[in-house]
Amino acid sequence: MKKIMIAMGLTFSLLSLFGCHNKIFAQEQPFEAMQQSYKGVLPCADCDGIETSLFLQQDGTYILREIYEVKPKDNKAFAQYGKWARTADKLVLTEANGEKRYFRPVGDNLEMLDTHGEVIHSTLKYQLKPAEQHMPQTPMPLSGMVRYDANNVVFTDCATGKVIPMATSSSLQKAYMDARHSPDQLVFVSMDGHFQVEPGGDEGKGHKLLVADSNISLDANRQCQ
Repeated sequence: MKKIMIAMGLTFSLLSLFGCHNKIFAQEQPFEAMQQSYKGVLPCADCDGIETSLFLQQDGTYILREIYEVKPKDNKAFAQYGKWARTADKLVLTEANGEKRYFRPVGDNLEMLDTHGEVIHSTLKYQLKPAEQHMPQTPMPLSGMVRYDANNVVFTDCATGKVIPMATSSSLQKAYMDARHSPDQLVFVSMDGHFQVEPGGDEGKGHKLLVADSNISLDANRQCQ
């Protein structure tokens, strides 16, 4: 009975998340570390499988991590950040470069669709199952506008428009000071980074914080496209 109640709860949570999507964009909700996440191993043409973790956030953003399983152990991990939306029967993930991925609900699971949003007819399994998991720390390519205000640094993502506080970074701060033309100027930045959850916030739900990892490049003469 307990398993049935959990499954019903997860299904209701996803449907509610989809149904409230338009309202959420009008009024951003507090970040929750474990709102809805899925995990599974998807088929791979030239590796043993792709361990896939999908995190759907209530603000309309997602994080997708893929680990390509190769023998001997030479796994390669990739992650991406973007926007999710719902059509009548599909979940649509839009990457920063505009490319889209499609899934559809199948019971409590999500099933990956092909590049046109159609069902993949195969004996292989293309499903992700609900799973409790930590936010990934795999660096992902990000670009946006950054500004230092006193000791605070804020990042506005180009792909999603979300404004996210950043962890302090001496290398990022120095690059910003060197690139800016005036105090508090918004400066374009591209980098590899990841999100982490800091304790606190309303109702103890935590804050999403962006950490700059590597490949930091700033250009005061550039804007988000």
